[in-house]
Amino acid sequence: MVVATSRNFTWADSGIQVAVVKSAPFAVAKTDLEALLSLIEKRGPIVQALPIRNPAVAILYTDPVNGERARQLLENSMGRRLNRFGINASETLASVEEEGAVTACLKHLLRAKPTAVLISSTTAPAGPDDVIGRAMVRAGCEIESFLAPVEPGSLLLLGYKDQVPVVCAPGSFRPARRSAVDLLLPPLLAGYRVSAFEIGCLGHGGLLV
Repeated sequence: MVVATSRNFTWADSGIQVAVVKSAPFAVAKTDLEALLSLIEKRGPIVQALPIRNPAVAILYTDPVNGERARQLLENSMGRRLNRFGINASETLASVEEEGAVTACLKHLLRAKPTAVLISSTTAPAGPDDVIGRAMVRAGCEIESFLAPVEPGSLLLLGYKDQVPVVCAPGSFRPARRSAVDLLLPPLLAGYRVSAFEIGCLGHGGLLV
């Protein structure tokens, strides 16, 4: 018996096939089926499909000099990226890239308990210890992962405030082509908590250019 599935974290519209199961011969011995079910019980499901119900995505635009500059540069591309998933931003803010200002904006956005918060910055993070990372921590986020084996979007910074993911991925929001954010948005919008290990597994097929 074999199972073929769509790539992990694939966005699937209603009616789209995501997996196929085949066996040879068509009848499977009971012992073989029981062995497979036992394996699934130990390791978890082979395929998991999660619904995305009324997602609310908040966006914070940041720039070292003027937050509105980031909004002007990135808002159109952000809108197109979200439209791929049939959604619009639920709330947007713009902030100068200073720790206190970014922290205050994040706290404001998180109070509404959105499905996800995206930080769209004109700069690239140096790591969790830079302005954006420190602000995320001050806003109550637990940093899950920095860097992703995906291009564009390798400088991805992911944290969680309780169950709400906060994502900063400079370079991912500007281009029209797919990026690390496009790979992670489907599971995050479905409420799935993506781990650092799972981000590390994106390397195979992660060259999107």
